[in-house]
Amino acid sequence: MPPNNPQPTIEPATRDDLEAVTDLWVRLAHDQRQHDSAVRADPNRETMRETLAAYQVADGLLVARLAGEIVGFASVTIERGSLELDSTRGLLSNIYVEPAFRDRGIGAALLDAAEAAAAERGADEVLLEVMADNEAARRFYQREGYDEFRVTMSRSLENRDENDTHSKEDG
Repeated sequence: MPPNNPQPTIEPATRDDLEAVTDLWVRLAHDQRQHDSAVRADPNRETMRETLAAYQVADGLLVARLAGEIVGFASVTIERGSLELDSTRGLLSNIYVEPAFRDRGIGAALLDAAEAAAAERGADEVLLEVMADNEAARRFYQREGYDEFRVTMSRSLENRDENDTHSKEDG
């Protein structure tokens, strides 16, 4: 008798997985639009496919399979910059689980595998970004032991005069 809650297989993506993972990334980008992401999903499809291919070649693209079907993915790399740092940081750039397969531990399994992949490459910690109003994602990462590290702030420059705290008359 098969288990009621089959566990996913988390493994490195193959080249043959790139189209399916790119499709998932487009869904992720569409989902993030509701949280004020400026990333356009469909126009960035081919660029992201190339980016995901680079992750795949570097063993930084992981997939979650359930009954042979890809139901989620994560991409992780090591931060490369020109500054000397006190630690080596892994960067989790994407993690996504199809909505129909959420709340089954698949996201946690992907995150664990991404952390292990970063640690194998010498990372001491993992950084990630999450949209400020994506409460579900923030709760997920907090449950998994992540704390706020850096806060990014933004301001629209479209109507700067309307946003000024002092009117021009105050001179």
